[in-house]
Amino acid sequence: MFLSQIRLSDGARAVVMREGETAHTVPGVTTTLELAHAAIAAGRSLAAEVAHRGQGVPVDLAAALAEGRVLLPVDHQDPAHMHLTGTGLTHLGSASTRNSMHAKADPETLTDSMKMFRMGLEGGKPAGGEIGVQPEWFWKGNGANAAGPGAPLISPGCALDAGEEPEIAGIYLIGPDGTPWRLGFALANEFSDHVTERGNYLWLAHSKLRPASFGPEMLLGPLPDHVEGTSRILRDGEVIWEKPFLSGEANMSHTLANLENHHFKYDLFRQPGDVHVHFFGTATLSFADGIRTQQGDVFQLECAALGLPLSNPLDQQAASAAPVAVQSL
Repeated sequence: MFLSQIRLSDGARAVVMREGETAHTVPGVTTTLELAHAAIAAGRSLAAEVAHRGQGVPVDLAAALAEGRVLLPVDHQDPAHMHLTGTGLTHLGSASTRNSMHAKADPETLTDSMKMFRMGLEGGKPAGGEIGVQPEWFWKGNGANAAGPGAPLISPGCALDAGEEPEIAGIYLIGPDGTPWRLGFALANEFSDHVTERGNYLWLAHSKLRPASFGPEMLLGPLPDHVEGTSRILRDGEVIWEKPFLSGEANMSHTLANLENHHFKYDLFRQPGDVHVHFFGTATLSFADGIRTQQGDVFQLECAALGLPLSNPLDQQAASAAPVAVQSL
């Protein structure tokens, strides 16, 4: 089952449930968060809450997507209460790209990235519910940095690069008692600046302060162990780069539970009512193949296990002309 949010032809918002080729609105709610809060209050799963409400009006979801009426599958009326975060070096194969970006002069010396990756291989999948090694972690911003399906990914003027990262994101709501509830999973583009990151791995934090997109749909229930999709870049309507990407725990050096634990172990991230979108990482980047994106390129991600494809054009701000001057009051 997939959930999405759309604008109807009259401009009103609606939540849409899709199974197979059949899609319809969910009665009685206009946002996914309303639905999720109701499910928590009733002690039901999100899928059970959808079933409890019955079927609303039929929806042509593909047409809505083509018309730009599909929103993020989850949003928050106050963007400051949506947190965009992620983990890196979590996928088998992800270390080779990072290692080449951060290679030291001595080839016999492991980079810090490779050390982190090895830690995950050795301790990222603990048995018996134990706590495993913590992953690399980063913050991308709040809901102001969340770009909907079809919306442009805007690269700031200070950026040195604008590259896609095809990933899976976990989407969470913090319940009234501080319990993190996973709502589902979504296809995601964790947009980053790989040239800045390559300059010094300590600039990773700077390189991640970029917008990101996820959706158009959210998968309810467990994530398959093996997930396979395709990432491509279009320029002037032509494909200039295309590559498959893999995810799911069978292709990862950490369990999802371990990544979730190391995010939500902080009280800061268990504030009632907050939404979290956590990007689980990737091993596939066009940057690693020498691609340099430019204004107007379109990122396309496809993954049948996660619903409809995600597409976003690249927009770039003009280069910063002067430092930001802070005024004193």
